[in-house]
Amino acid sequence: MTGPVQAPEAALVARGLVKRFGDLVAVNRLDLTVRRRECFGLLGPNGAGKTTTIEMLEGLTRPDAGEIVVLGQTWNRHERALRERLGISLQETQLAEKLTTLETLTLFRSFFRRGCDPEALLSRLSLNEKADARVGKLSGGQKQRLAVACALVGDPELLFLDEPTTGLDPQSRLQLWDEVQTFRAAGGTVLLTTHNMDEAERLCDRVAIVDHGRVIAEGTPADLIASLHAASIVEFASEPSLGREALDSLPGVREVHRRGSSWALAVESFAETVPALLGEVERAGAKLVALSTHRATLEDLFVSLTGRELRDV
Repeated sequence: MTGPVQAPEAALVARGLVKRFGDLVAVNRLDLTVRRRECFGLLGPNGAGKTTTIEMLEGLTRPDAGEIVVLGQTWNRHERALRERLGISLQETQLAEKLTTLETLTLFRSFFRRGCDPEALLSRLSLNEKADARVGKLSGGQKQRLAVACALVGDPELLFLDEPTTGLDPQSRLQLWDEVQTFRAAGGTVLLTTHNMDEAERLCDRVAIVDHGRVIAEGTPADLIASLHAASIVEFASEPSLGREALDSLPGVREVHRRGSSWALAVESFAETVPALLGEVERAGAKLVALSTHRATLEDLFVSLTGRELRDV
């Protein structure tokens, strides 16, 4: 590679990242740029290399090859300084269960030269009523919110969130989304991994879809969805199942994908395709078992690119 790896507007740049575990190549020459003040999402199925990638970017795992520059600094030369500037919420955070919630957050605040008031932060994340409760007594969702509070308490410039809303109820999820948006409005940058497509579309300015350790698509959620050239998805199942050739020939159908025992059709218009589909089911002497429609999503794009759903293991 030639020239500087860091662009002036970039909060994070990774080039040619490689990570192997024995014969398994978890990350395969991955490139990534996260701009300052944006929320950037990493999407992909379990085992795609997302968590390994984010751990290398966080300085928790050393890459076997490649370069990483974070906020204009590198882990080899500026680790202590970078720790002061980052907030990290791991996919699974192990906290001392005998400490109280407030003691835990106060301890994390002590690791930084500057930061947020722990009691005020607990209130923002609706944990103030649990301030004196021991961590071991918290629910899974409360522990998740505490982990995010620990990531925020140092008033970071760049926030890493690895599956931050896993286990949260809908109200807590919306509250955490508001926190992310508030953090960005104050000038912060967010790198987020998620399986929640509503979360990615609501929070992220840009996303990268990762599979087999490489970025296979990158852009704004709207632009990536538009690349399907189909505004809507029709999913259906019939007995017996219709053949792919018949579905490909239906009016308005752009792509056809198998989803278990069902079919998913990427279409231009429900009004054009659904009546033709019902006619084809009747013509084939089949019975319609299920039919649903929805607007095209990032998950539909992933299926189009890889033939696998984001939640596949």
